[in-house]
Amino acid sequence: MKTTIKLAVASALVAAASSAQAGITIPAGDWTLDIGGVVNAYYTTTKFSGDNGAGTGALGLGTDQSSRNNITTGLLPNYLSVSGKTRQNDLDVGFTISINPGSSTTQAGVQGPSRGSNEGSQENRQAFLTFGDKSWGSIKLGKDLGIYASDAILNDMTLLGVGGGAGSLAGNTTTLGRIGSGFMYADWKSQVAYSSPNWNGFQFTAGLTQGWNATAGGFGGATGTERSGAQSAYEAKASYEWAGDVSGKVWTSGISQKVSLTGPAGADRATAMDIGANVNVAGFGLTGYYGQGDGIGQTFQLNGGFDANGKSRDSDQWYLQGTYTLPGVGTKLGVSYGESTLDGNSADTFSEVQDSMWTVGAYHPLTKHLNLVAEYSESERELDQRAASDLDAKAKTISLGAILFF
Repeated sequence: MKTTIKLAVASALVAAASSAQAGITIPAGDWTLDIGGVVNAYYTTTKFSGDNGAGTGALGLGTDQSSRNNITTGLLPNYLSVSGKTRQNDLDVGFTISINPGSSTTQAGVQGPSRGSNEGSQENRQAFLTFGDKSWGSIKLGKDLGIYASDAILNDMTLLGVGGGAGSLAGNTTTLGRIGSGFMYADWKSQVAYSSPNWNGFQFTAGLTQGWNATAGGFGGATGTERSGAQSAYEAKASYEWAGDVSGKVWTSGISQKVSLTGPAGADRATAMDIGANVNVAGFGLTGYYGQGDGIGQTFQLNGGFDANGKSRDSDQWYLQGTYTLPGVGTKLGVSYGESTLDGNSADTFSEVQDSMWTVGAYHPLTKHLNLVAEYSESERELDQRAASDLDAKAKTISLGAILFF
């Protein structure tokens, strides 16, 4: 972490946090320690409208009230990350450990995690070691950001802001950003992964990650238990990045996991693939992304991916994003739109559920470490039902706040 802050989200976050410079570097014998992190908070006001029927309340659309005001963290949690690196026996050896405390509460007297509540919650998203060499690559062991769909979230402009979910996730460690309305959550997973050297801009990563549970997802789906370690997930990604007057990156990733299901199905496999690109020229940035899955769900991996009979459901996600950085001022203006869709099967009462979101944002570097953020996001869930009236709900959120990198 010599020229840029190493946030515990992932190294690719450096590109998104353009105002961040350097963390705190401490020589310690054979080691160089890096301390860095994020502190952020936003005032949000959300107005709900539409139907109160089943299925419209999830993922930030909670229509239990007409409006709600919160003071909360954004898509990034508060972060404190400690990393270390050294060179031993012709190997680059390193580690990262992070803690991620929530900064919002909605109950009096709550100072830390409380049973049955997210109030004052704290996450520990990262604890991993690495070893390798630039000649042959590196190996990672431990908990870190998942491989599949990781580039989708790291290129989302709401990573520095709030996006969706602010109206219903008070007391949580984060909001949703564009998760569930344009891409799936990569999540934080125990893994064993190999990353290749950087060959003139081309690089790939492949690994095994901890098997995930299949959950019903609120749509009467099947469940399964894999977190006990019965099955691992296979994940991989590849990318090509270039610099110059026209700079950018293209990437693709995939995931496959066998799932043991309750009910008549017994077992099935969840799979997904995606592709994305980011291009930057003369202050303008354009990002496009598309992902498609079978049995994977639409928002959180393996959530709602199978119907009650254990048959996999198809899903897809996409978003488009355009940004412009004002010359001299440094303010980044952005607009994005995305959709996530889950298709019902013949056994389901719904034919399709679609979550979408518009976001308009301004991200201003007040200092080299501090950004002021203003966003407007409009989330919508459309639930098409087979034998009942379709349901539609919206959540319109204005958020104002700041995010500090150190």
